[in-house]
Amino acid sequence: MASLRTLCWDGFHERALVLYFPGPASYTGEDVVEFQVHGNPLLVRRLLGHLGTLGVRLAEPGEFTRRALLNGKQGLLEAEALRDLVAAETDTQIRLAQSRAGVEPDWITEARRVLAPWMARAEAAVDYGEDEGILLELKDLSEAIGPLSRRFHVEQTRARAARRLQDGIRLALVGRPNAGKSTLFNALAGEDRAIVTEVPGTTRDVLEVRCEWRGLPLRLFDTAGLRNTEDPVERLGVARVGPVLEAADLVLHLVPAGEETSELSAATLAPFQGKVLEVNTFADLNSSPGLPVAANLGDLDALEGALIERLLGGLAPEACLGALATDRQIELLAELVLQLDLLLGLEPGGPPELPASILQGAWGLLARLTGEDRADTALAALFSGFCLGK
Repeated sequence: MASLRTLCWDGFHERALVLYFPGPASYTGEDVVEFQVHGNPLLVRRLLGHLGTLGVRLAEPGEFTRRALLNGKQGLLEAEALRDLVAAETDTQIRLAQSRAGVEPDWITEARRVLAPWMARAEAAVDYGEDEGILLELKDLSEAIGPLSRRFHVEQTRARAARRLQDGIRLALVGRPNAGKSTLFNALAGEDRAIVTEVPGTTRDVLEVRCEWRGLPLRLFDTAGLRNTEDPVERLGVARVGPVLEAADLVLHLVPAGEETSELSAATLAPFQGKVLEVNTFADLNSSPGLPVAANLGDLDALEGALIERLLGGLAPEACLGALATDRQIELLAELVLQLDLLLGLEPGGPPELPASILQGAWGLLARLTGEDRADTALAALFSGFCLGK
């Protein structure tokens, strides 16, 4: 219901669009009134001040979504997807967030269906096993739980990849001067952000750009060329390389095809060997056994494949749609995987209390994952990340 009204307060007059959303059909499930006024900051402050005298207060961060959750208008997973949607900076991140909104993942529904009867059997074996001869056959349990456990492992891989995509992949380019760093930087960014010349040492500071390249949300860092120099500005740039490599998800060490790694580059990269990918640039001019790229020609297919393999476990970005993606979700999923692995590793002949306890733990983790077990601390952590009132 909408109407144009003239709002009058403290000598002010404002023509406003007033929208009324009656509960329970509103976003929060409650009666909601929205004032759409002109955007003059002073006018808005005056109106908010007057509303404050009437007992109205500013919403806390995420309060509207929190009320929607508590009133059963949406689930916790959907609320988390909304938060990621608001924060998305690339098309892939938008699609990832939208793919998790509104529908509970089918594997969670399946997990409830599989676990519920086995929980009942395990509890019956604990309570009445000796008197009624009720036994919990671990062989039958393993046959029923095995496919679910395998699905949990698959979802764990997808969730880790989706998390990287939702956060944006921090990719640092490092190498000697004129190794092709700035050329590759510009090719990945899709625009000329770094100066490219034949003069060594052109890049003297860390350049950063956020972009999306072939479906991969990237935070690119172009660093100063690694060499011993007397130029004080260039030396400062080289000194800043280390912190960038520390924070990167993956370090691309660029070495022109046919050349060897310099001693300075090797010493700089030594602490980060676990996340260094050797890239041979100018592959169109020379052959080399390493990962070949020719950024000036757009020949980057090998690099795309290597990034997907190293950072996403071989999953293409579209394969991550619908996957869990928040730290909270991934931690709970890891605990679920552990619980089912423990269950499948039980030896026959043990007390029924052990599988019963593990099954109850897995069920409780599912409840925490979907928000059925709503701990105030978890909700506070979630909604503190929302913008004011959302």
